[in-house]
Amino acid sequence: MIGWTKTGVLLAVTALLAGATPLTSSAHAEHHHPSACPLPVFGPGSRYHPKIDPGDFSPNVTNPWFPLKPGRTLVSTGVKDGEKALDLFAATSRTRVIAGVRTRVVEDRLYLNNILEERTSDYYAQDRCGNVWYFGEDTAELDSHGRVVSREGSFHAGIDGAQPGVFMQAHPQLGRKFRQEWYAGHAEDVFWLIARNTTVTVPRGTFHHALRTAETTALEPDVLDNKYYVKDIGQVAELSVRGPTEQLRLVEIIS
Repeated sequence: MIGWTKTGVLLAVTALLAGATPLTSSAHAEHHHPSACPLPVFGPGSRYHPKIDPGDFSPNVTNPWFPLKPGRTLVSTGVKDGEKALDLFAATSRTRVIAGVRTRVVEDRLYLNNILEERTSDYYAQDRCGNVWYFGEDTAELDSHGRVVSREGSFHAGIDGAQPGVFMQAHPQLGRKFRQEWYAGHAEDVFWLIARNTTVTVPRGTFHHALRTAETTALEPDVLDNKYYVKDIGQVAELSVRGPTEQLRLVEIIS
């Protein structure tokens, strides 16, 4: 794995999952009105302000297209901007309250040429209909000495006009666009489903019936990525279509 031994990756994953102090307990929200989901499934933005009822959400994300099982890490490798890349995407047992909603904390680490380039804490929650929402992120870009040089893109829903976005539908619909996040001028990712039943091959294996999405942002209009999602795993590949070269493919799942 681009210069990493499997033992080295395991040690990095262990530190990633256990290194931070728990922010809150991992107790999940109690759901009321179980027979209906009052949340509209639209992306946020200047004309849409979702009414968020914390009781409608849980940090237990079980959506089969984007499951976040605490303790599981997806290991992907590839290339970004001409450099060898390793990405660790780890769902932790920790939760954090964002905009009144208890969210699951996911730690994401991107290494370029074996040097930690970016560390991010992502915050997800699932509504009672099974849709996954993205409530924010704390991200830091690092220099070769591990010093933070930028926190651009960080946002928390409910602060400075930022809103949560729909990250994955319970029942994905072809062609329907969603904002995954909304913090004007800082975080404006948009995605839509362009194919079902796609076959995708990555080092972890060949998968049929995968979802293929397109993702872009008004902040980088010349950039377009495709992402592939497999049931009961989540994202298995991210491939740039337009813009700087970025290719990440799933190598291993560590539970």
